[in-house]
Amino acid sequence: ELMTGYTMLRNGGVGNGGQPWVLRWSSRIRLTWLSFTLFVILVFFPLIAHYYLTTIDDADDAGKRIFGPRTGNELCEVKHVQDLCRIRESVSEELLQLEAKRQELNSEIAKLNLKIEACKKSIENAKQDLLQLKNVISQTEHSYKELMAQNQPKLSLPIRLLPDKDDATFPLPKSNRNCRLHNCFDYSRCPLTSGFPVYVYNSDDYPFGSSLDPLIKQAFEATVRTNVYVTENANIACVYIILVGEMQEPVMPKPTELEQQLHSLPYWRTDGHNHLIINLSRKSETQNFIYNVSTGRAMIAQSTFYDAQYRPGFDIVVSPLVHAMSEPNFLEIPPQVPVKRKYLFSFQGEKIESLRSSLQEVRSFEEEIEGNAPADYDDRIITTLKAVQDSKLDFVLVEFTCKNQPKASLPTEWALCGERDDRLELLKLSTFALIITPGDTHLVISAGCTMRLFEALEVGAIPVVLGEQVQLPYNDVIRWNEAALIIPKPRITEVHFLLRSISDNDLLAMRRQGRFLWETYFSTSDNVFSTVLAIIRTRIQIPAAPIREEPAVEIPHRSGKAAGTDPNMADNGDLDLGPVETEPPYASPKYLRNFTLTAMDIYRNWNSAPGPFHLFPYTPFDPVLPSEAKFLGSGTGFRPIGGGAGGSGKEFQAALGGNVPREQFTVVMLTYEREEVLMNSLERLNGLPYLNKVVVVWNSPKLPSEDLLWPDIGVPIMVVRTEKNSLNNRFLPWDEIETEAILSIDDDAHLRHDEIMFGFRVWREARDRIVGFPGRYHAWDIPHQSWLYNSNYSCELSMVLTGAAFFHKYYAYLYSYVMPQAIRDMVDEYINCEDIAMNFLVSHLTRKPPIKVTSRWTFRCPGCPQALSHDDSHFHERHKCINFFVKVYGYMPLLYTQFRVDSVLFKTRLPHDKTKCFKFI
Repeated sequence: ELMTGYTMLRNGGVGNGGQPWVLRWSSRIRLTWLSFTLFVILVFFPLIAHYYLTTIDDADDAGKRIFGPRTGNELCEVKHVQDLCRIRESVSEELLQLEAKRQELNSEIAKLNLKIEACKKSIENAKQDLLQLKNVISQTEHSYKELMAQNQPKLSLPIRLLPDKDDATFPLPKSNRNCRLHNCFDYSRCPLTSGFPVYVYNSDDYPFGSSLDPLIKQAFEATVRTNVYVTENANIACVYIILVGEMQEPVMPKPTELEQQLHSLPYWRTDGHNHLIINLSRKSETQNFIYNVSTGRAMIAQSTFYDAQYRPGFDIVVSPLVHAMSEPNFLEIPPQVPVKRKYLFSFQGEKIESLRSSLQEVRSFEEEIEGNAPADYDDRIITTLKAVQDSKLDFVLVEFTCKNQPKASLPTEWALCGERDDRLELLKLSTFALIITPGDTHLVISAGCTMRLFEALEVGAIPVVLGEQVQLPYNDVIRWNEAALIIPKPRITEVHFLLRSISDNDLLAMRRQGRFLWETYFSTSDNVFSTVLAIIRTRIQIPAAPIREEPAVEIPHRSGKAAGTDPNMADNGDLDLGPVETEPPYASPKYLRNFTLTAMDIYRNWNSAPGPFHLFPYTPFDPVLPSEAKFLGSGTGFRPIGGGAGGSGKEFQAALGGNVPREQFTVVMLTYEREEVLMNSLERLNGLPYLNKVVVVWNSPKLPSEDLLWPDIGVPIMVVRTEKNSLNNRFLPWDEIETEAILSIDDDAHLRHDEIMFGFRVWREARDRIVGFPGRYHAWDIPHQSWLYNSNYSCELSMVLTGAAFFHKYYAYLYSYVMPQAIRDMVDEYINCEDIAMNFLVSHLTRKPPIKVTSRWTFRCPGCPQALSHDDSHFHERHKCINFFVKVYGYMPLLYTQFRVDSVLFKTRLPHDKTKCFKFI
């Protein structure tokens, strides 16, 4: 039945009384209601809920509102919402700040863009101006060259004159005794620009060579090999030299044999003109065997001459060659102080008329000379000197009879007594050393006299020569009255009074000058040979060859790093230190007076123990002397004098000042494996006025790092490699140094530009002195009786450390090539004291103290690694150095000074509208 009903419903309500329409109607009613209900729930309920939530709760009690809107503070009362609110507020503030910054940056970018455009336009304008300036400079240089060509004659080297073997037109003198340079010397062989070439014969090629003293010959050959004037090309030689003595007595050739051998020399050319015969003497025994030899027009250099043989201005009296193959030991030479010694004077000798000598055959020739010999004062001399000794007024020692067999001597000559060491011990105790010339006045000089003179000068006994007719060694170029007393024999009774009347200052000056002459012209075979050549070269007015410079082996390095500007270095106030960009590097003028120096300053050059720039045998750098002219010649043209417009202010600051031409200086910086410190020091030199170049002396065997980038400071930086680690390398005369002024500076020295510039200005007015910054002094230690080095603050100073000092390049030559080697050896031993050695050298030559500028006492850079000077042994070594140097020099050459140098208007009160010459703190 159920199935039937269901089927009927499906078939339209058939059956059961016709009810299918009711079912259909009820189904539709249910669907419609369901749809309406869903519509009301989905649409109206949210609207009603929204309405109630927003409007129905209008009660005044805020605490009873549940669905109404709440304020922000009320919402934030919820704890977990408060943090979010704070975050929102901070983010909002930061966003506002960022927006403000963005707007500010946009404004700045716009301004900078405008400035960039303006700078581009300025650069273009500057380029145009620079191009115009270059054109103007080019035109000015061209005009300058034209004016120079119009006002100066064109000079060129003269045509080289080669010797002619015939010499047919050379005039003959009436007698060989009348030979002088004008009639016995061929000037055509010696042009001014020839360089004075000298050819030396090999004595072994001739028979008389086997008779020469072996030590004399060996020393002579060693000297010839190192002399700068010796040439192997005989065709261009100016002078030809042959060594003929000292000869050994048993094998001495006869005069006729020696004469034939001399005339057979390949370049003798019949009369021997432009030849020099050298007869050196190592002993006091005289061998004047050349007297009976016809030497023609050849010059003779020896220690013994008769007046009939000696030709003044042509022949040369030389000193004996005592130290043939050895250097003198300076430690054995007594000090020059105290001035007065145990004996006022001393003399030991014996005159034996019957002594045999090598000149016995000469005496018969001498007797034929016209005129009578003057009276012999020797008896009166003996009587007077013995009376002084017996009076006991002063301690004197005179002995006229030798205890042992006297040395062989010429007739009427006082023979030497004892051995050389015994004589030196007596002279060390003598203030004066008497030298009695031979009684025969025709004997103008003898080897015995020159030996006495040599020994007296060596140990500091002032020579007193009795006999004014004597011709002392090198007498035509040396002023002997500055180192010795030459007294006529008739004044023998006044000798004691004269010696007592000489002051201590004069005694010390004469002793120091005698020491200088001995060291320079007597002491070694090199000095003797160089002196002989220098005398001939000076006579014929040929300038000296320039002293050699030290070749600089450059270490390749990369540069290009732009150097910064240290604010401590650049803080110079309102000063205009000088032109930088308008001063390209240029060298100092060299050799300005080569062809006038030998003619004008002969005595000054040969006798200047205290004078700089004139030490024998070279003059590498002559000072540029002041001139009243506004421009001075400088080799390639004129350069304006460095003086300012006078007065004060920027006119002075923009000029270099002084009375000499504008010039530049070279910085020499010694360093050892401190790359960072070195780079910082080099950067501090950036923009320094009047700087020519920087020479970095790399004192380490380890080369700089390959990746090290050197700063670009606007001037060349030359890194020089040294052969060994030596502080002496600081003062080598490097060929890269092209200026006279050298600023020696340590790699850790800290100097401002204004300090350096002021030091340079001061040095230009005191070119012969050391001008620097850190001062030191020496003091006498009474308990230990020795000298001390002191660096404490003091009202006096006697040294300026060369770790920051200006000096002339000339002193670099003297330090490296002339100063005794013993001093440089001690510097290498201690790795110390090179600055003290340089102060000793300059004070010894100039007899002036150094000059200190600035009030500062130390100049080390802050934060730099400690240097050698911080070692505890540093000062002990410097004490030893000072005392050793005093032994070498024989006295203390350092001099005290009690002032430092400041500018003219330093600390002077001026009106506000005026500027000081140089503000210096």
